[in-house]
Amino acid sequence: MLTALGLDEAQETAYRTLVALGAAELTDLAHRLTLPEEEAVRTLRRLERQGLAAQSSARPGRWVAAPPAVALGALLTQQRHELDQAELAAALLAEEYRAEAAEPAVHDLVEVVTGASAVAHRFLQLQLGAADEVCALVTGVPQAVTGIENDAEEQAAQRGVRYRAVLERAVLSGPNGLAELSAALGRDEQVRVVDRVPTKLVIVDRTLAMVPLTSRSAEPAALVVHASGLLESLMGLFEAVWRDALPLRLGAGGAVREDPPDGPDGTDLEILSLLLAGLTDASVAKQLDLGLRTVQRRVKGLMVLAGVTTRLQLGWHAYERGWAARGGRGG
Repeated sequence: MLTALGLDEAQETAYRTLVALGAAELTDLAHRLTLPEEEAVRTLRRLERQGLAAQSSARPGRWVAAPPAVALGALLTQQRHELDQAELAAALLAEEYRAEAAEPAVHDLVEVVTGASAVAHRFLQLQLGAADEVCALVTGVPQAVTGIENDAEEQAAQRGVRYRAVLERAVLSGPNGLAELSAALGRDEQVRVVDRVPTKLVIVDRTLAMVPLTSRSAEPAALVVHASGLLESLMGLFEAVWRDALPLRLGAGGAVREDPPDGPDGTDLEILSLLLAGLTDASVAKQLDLGLRTVQRRVKGLMVLAGVTTRLQLGWHAYERGWAARGGRGG
């Protein structure tokens, strides 16, 4: 838990033990930590350099814990300062990059990534950098990056990133296909299915896309496309496949079922009804026992479904289409 502050596991255990005791003799502390005294001394010296422990001036060999509120607070302040500096450096680099890329050369609009490890790493980078939305076409053919599953996807979803994915039906019959799909649907990701998708494709925030390169070589390769006419074409391809695909839902008992794309589900309608009644996103989340990010992602999904860009427009469309009348839990 304290690794974010620069402590390793041994240091954290030693500090926690020392805090629980208040103070301890080296021999007793080494015994509690199941460490040789020499190793315990090295660990305590590192804690001392970080201001988390000190030797007693009255009793040599006795170690005292520094108050957590003071000592850890100082480390937190230092970490925040370093993060602020890193964030500033990143912003300056981004500004420099934008200035250089104001009129990018044609060869700068695409990059070729070669090798399974490099392709997987670039895919991971794209998801970790997502801020708003990830769109994906997923084939049933194993490649360097398989399916829509990985830890980065879950982390992105927790940050409020919206996911829309179209799966090739063969994905569902894979060894872990249904389990991974259920997990994705459980995170309120929007998933649809078609018999076959034209290509594997990932688009992040409508600014970057990644598509595999076919070649006779056995070595996997992918093309990363930056903002350009080609990227707009890839986005159009995704939207066309998305419109024709059938939504997948979690049914009773966690079973996955297909639904015709005819409108929002029951939870969407409940959210709409409460929002139209004047509740805030936070109040809706509390009343329906949902996460705030879940409510916000579903509202974004409704706006896409209605083809609108503002919540005011969404309210108007909700009444026009009869969504509002069907929403709510009833009283």
